[in-house]
Amino acid sequence: MNDSDSSRTLDLLDPELTARLLGRQNRHLKQVERLLGIRIGSKGTSLHFRGEDHQVALARRLFEELAGLLREGYPLYAPDFDYAVRILSSDSRLSLKDIFLDTIYVSARKKVITPKSLAQKSYIDAIRAHDVVFGVGPAGTGKTYLAMAMAVASLARKEVSRIILVRPAVEAGEKLGFLPGDIAEKVNPYLRPLYDALYDMVDLNRGQEMVEQGTVEVAPLAFMRGRTLN
Repeated sequence: MNDSDSSRTLDLLDPELTARLLGRQNRHLKQVERLLGIRIGSKGTSLHFRGEDHQVALARRLFEELAGLLREGYPLYAPDFDYAVRILSSDSRLSLKDIFLDTIYVSARKKVITPKSLAQKSYIDAIRAHDVVFGVGPAGTGKTYLAMAMAVASLARKEVSRIILVRPAVEAGEKLGFLPGDIAEKVNPYLRPLYDALYDMVDLNRGQEMVEQGTVEVAPLAFMRGRTLN
């Protein structure tokens, strides 16, 4: 053991909760070992952490806070451990409960949609606080998905009467006018990411019904000029 190494113990006291937290065949425990470069042993409801002092302290706090999420009814999955390590590593003042338990929407398949990072938490807080929000970031960071979740949640609470999906028609060689069908069918390929997010939150039949009834409207950005929205 190096001078900077230390060991700590955490007793979760609840056998069922411990089993859920560690995962099948301790896969979550092994995942955290790889992420933090430490050793974690388990015996009964006790966890024993050994390694570099800062990482050991982080791991103990990680399992303690994740156990708290399980007690609150939050369903933990393998990616949540990656997200949690990043969050706690970025700022020791942050609490996983403040981020993971900020439920945006519960989908038709009972999927709980919550922010998975501090940036996503800031994003949805901004949407709640302001009428217009610009989200800038690389692909795959949840900009479209979370915006759709916030819109569907507002519709479910009757805070809004309809959702208008707007996206620039970014062409890749073809021209919008040459595509077959009406305006909705023409822009459908460009709006696919928005539809994918919508159908992940409501079942397919309900989503199509919302589009047909005009509760969800699709429009390319160029066609929004001059419109008045109430």
